[in-house]
Amino acid sequence: MAPEPPAVGNGQPARAAEPSLPGDPLLRVTSLTAAYGKREAVCDVSIEVGRGEVVALLGHNGAGKTTLLKALFGLKSVSQGEVVFDGQVCTGRSYADNVKAGMSFTPAEAAVFRDLSVLENLELGGFTVEDAGVRRERVEKIYSTFPILEERRGQMAGTLSGGEQRMLSIGIALMSDPRLMFLDEPSLGLTPALAQKVLERIRELASVDGLSVLVVEQNVRAALRVSSRAYFLRTGRIILEEPAEVALARGHWWDLF
Repeated sequence: MAPEPPAVGNGQPARAAEPSLPGDPLLRVTSLTAAYGKREAVCDVSIEVGRGEVVALLGHNGAGKTTLLKALFGLKSVSQGEVVFDGQVCTGRSYADNVKAGMSFTPAEAAVFRDLSVLENLELGGFTVEDAGVRRERVEKIYSTFPILEERRGQMAGTLSGGEQRMLSIGIALMSDPRLMFLDEPSLGLTPALAQKVLERIRELASVDGLSVLVVEQNVRAALRVSSRAYFLRTGRIILEEPAEVALARGHWWDLF
């Protein structure tokens, strides 16, 4: 008798989805529901993120955007629905296992170790990488993406500006060499110019390295400029999906929020 497949975080055995093909999305979410007690924060959500694609998740405060990211990453339990990552059903899997599989999550608050230097923060981000040479290569790659971090490499993270801390928090996530990044409000607390710069760096990583990104962002215009598609979430439900250029051409989005 064949052995049972290992269990994932919701206690159900993991199973493979249909074989993953090159043209298939890296992430496919079907009819996902997540709740806080009896209150459904996300209801019947179905989305996809392609390989090397930046997708924006937009909506008003309290629409369920952060809850959705946490549910996909394994920080929030899922009550219904299915999550497939690279052909593998991973609904309810722990965030630790999702990191090993190639996911990362950067919260809205700059997630840095304030009493450690920039370099020490990055090295902690790569703690799962056993090869010291590979860790150094990743640090150098992050420095090339965010040159200011190299200039500040010996500086305590808590003394960095808000924008520098945001870049560092993204750099920490990149140290695990993810294939899929969940970014929650990367422009939070940044000037419009700096926010656009950070988002453009994310788009470059997608186009050059094939990184897939699902980004939650209040700066709608900035997010649409670097995305290929956008989902609009209202009171926990997807109300619209459309190409970013079409959404950008609207000029205003008040009717969607």
